[in-house]
Parts: sequence; structure tokens; C-alpha cells
Amino acid sequence: MWQLIVGAVMISFSAVFVRLVSEPPSVSAFYRMAFGSGILLLVLLWRRERVRVNGRGALFLLLAGVFFTLDLVLWHRSILYVGPGIATLLANFQVFVLAAVGVAFFKERLTIYQWLAIGIAMLGLILLVGSDWAGVSAQYHVGVILGLLTAGCYAGYILTLRGVRIGGESGSPYTLITAVSLITAVMIAAVVGVEGDSFAIHSWSDAGWLFLYGLVPQVLGWLLISHSMNKVGAAQVGLVLLLQPTCAFIWDWAFFGRHFSPPELAGAILALAAIYMGSLKSKQAAKAA
Repeated sequence: MWQLIVGAVMISFSAVFVRLVSEPPSVSAFYRMAFGSGILLLVLLWRRERVRVNGRGALFLLLAGVFFTLDLVLWHRSILYVGPGIATLLANFQVFVLAAVGVAFFKERLTIYQWLAIGIAMLGLILLVGSDWAGVSAQYHVGVILGLLTAGCYAGYILTLRGVRIGGESGSPYTLITAVSLITAVMIAAVVGVEGDSFAIHSWSDAGWLFLYGLVPQVLGWLLISHSMNKVGAAQVGLVLLLQPTCAFIWDWAFFGRHFSPPELAGAILALAAIYMGSLKSKQAAKAA
């Protein structure tokens, strides 16, 4: 449990690192993956493991890299437009995207509690970003849309990672995270090239923040979560992982002086409750409700 909690808090700093650096959003995403991949490769060398993917797992691994690339490129822009707190919360709406995929492609049926969670989430979203929609900038509007698109890409990333395991991926979680990180780093490098940005890091402080961005969320956070999830109950996992968007809100206020209005705070609380309920199975959701 302590590993899961520490991992969730570490990942919650992701949006903070994006705001702290002066690099373009895709460039900071590239260095997260580049530094993270380098550190993970050293971990694999120390553990004497190899990155091996067999059969259909290779295709799913490439798709996971595509979705994670889109996730980071869109989310980084959303962070800069609406702030770390709201951008992180919007990305966690992936729970409802996964539910929609289950209904559309796997013939799953939503329970009354899942419908309730979706209704609460919509109300929370309206309070969170719609209470003063006409009074905010066009850039803020774009940031909200990018945050919701990030949720879709995040859901695609989760689904394709499952496909990697089903398709014959061998090795530990370390090898899987390393392979995805390497592929994503290459893909984001291509995005930076298309956008015409420079890979040059502007200052030593930016270099330090980017290194920590690769080390803390990408390596330490995800490895702690991966190592602990199978040893903790599903309901507890869902609750603890809400620390990520919750802490992101706190960091937005503490580090960047973001003021949240009462409707925004009420919307955030409703959205967090809905995300938790939406992440649980029917019996667990009934108990949570």
C-alpha cells in the first residue's frame, strides 16, 4: 500500500514539471521519455533482463507508443492552457472512455452505478469548466478539449498495454515500461521535428527539471505502482490512484497560486467521486455509492 501511495504522489508531480520548464510542450514530453528510457535501460542491465516481445504483442506495443505519444503531446498543451489541476483531472476521465469501449466493442452492459457515475461526472465537468465558459479565453476552451482528448488517448494506451500482455509479451513490468518508453521517445522526437522545435535545452534549471520529470513520474512512480497493484485490493487501488488528480490540484494552488472558485472545487469533488465509482466493479461501486 505504501508503494502505491508514494507512486501515485510521484506521478501527480508530472504536470508540475511541465509548468516549471520553459521548453515547448512536445520537447518536454520527449525529454521525459528520453531520460526515463535511459534510466530504465540501466535498471534492466542491473537486473540482467532483456526487452522481448513476441507475436501480436509487438503490434500492440507500437499502438501503445502511438497512444502514449498522443496522450503526452495533447496533455502537455492542456496543462499550459488550463493548469495542472484541471488538465490532470480531465485526463482521468479515461475511466468513462473505457466504459464506452466496453459497451461498443465488447458487448458489456453498464450497471446502474456506472450510469450514476457518468451522470455525476457530467455534472462535475459542467461545474468544473462550464460555470464561466463564456468568460474565459479561447485558449482555455482549447485546453479543456485537449484534456478530454487526452482521456481518450489514455484509455487507448491502457487497452493496448493489455493487448501486449495477451499478445505474448514476456518479461517483467520493467521490460514493458522500458519498451513503451523507448518507442514513445522516438515517436515524440518525430513530432518535435514536424513542429519545427529545437531539442536544445535552454538552461541548466530546465535540464534538472526535465531529468527529474523522467526519473520521478516515468520511472519511480510507474514502477512502484506496477509492483504494488496486484498486491492491493481493486477498490483500494482505485481510491489511492485518485491521489494523482487530487494532488495535482493542490500543487496547482501551492506552487502556481491558482485560485479555484467554489463551483470549480465542487465540480472537482464530484468528478473525483465519479471517477472512483467508474473505476470499480458493480458490487464495489454499489458499496462506494
